[in-house]
Amino acid sequence: MAKPMVLIVEDDSILICLLTQAVNKFEYTAVVARSGGEALGIIASKMPALILLDLGLPDMDGTDIIRSVRKTSAVPIIVVSARDKEQDKVDALDLGADDYVTKPFDTRELLARMRAAMRHYSNMITCGEQHSEMYYHCGDLFIDHEHRRITLKGKEIHLTQNEYKIIELLSRSGGKVLTHNNIIDAVWGSDAPNDTKILRVNIANIRRKLKGSGGSEYIITEPGIGYRMPEADPIQ
Repeated sequence: MAKPMVLIVEDDSILICLLTQAVNKFEYTAVVARSGGEALGIIASKMPALILLDLGLPDMDGTDIIRSVRKTSAVPIIVVSARDKEQDKVDALDLGADDYVTKPFDTRELLARMRAAMRHYSNMITCGEQHSEMYYHCGDLFIDHEHRRITLKGKEIHLTQNEYKIIELLSRSGGKVLTHNNIIDAVWGSDAPNDTKILRVNIANIRRKLKGSGGSEYIITEPGIGYRMPEADPIQ
């Protein structure tokens, strides 16, 4: 049986070697593209299972590849870049990247992020989006999306409308970082002011209500970027 393909989009030979070794440990087949044009050709002809993407390519910016892929596919994209500014991370995630790893990277961390991205994508495909969207279960936290009901250790948690919208959005994307802009646009609309204060207040209220019922940290802050929730527990 053929192994799934991971596309490495990178023009540095040393990093290509490191990333190829990481993919081999992941037990996938590595295919390399040294330019954006070459990458887009491979993506169009044989869609990879996952894309490891550098942003600084010789012929185009890697964000153009994210933008192009997201028009037709939800294939996981992990940016692996030397750009470490918060805005670069936000821009890539806003365009649809699943994760962002800064060079130099730890191979174990990269592998963990690859596994998380693949699990999230696989759950969408193999379990069916309708099933995976019905509920979120992580530890003692259970969110019934269909009936808009949240319980923690069996106790129902009551949230305001916007608080529920936030936790529903994060739980539907469990394991994936959502930027401040992602959340604000989804909850308050694209015309809402780009002010994170109201978002921070709502996040603090959700955390307080969960903590008051004995909950651990279910909403994780990605400083300067946004928030994420842990991956859902495997479906039994």
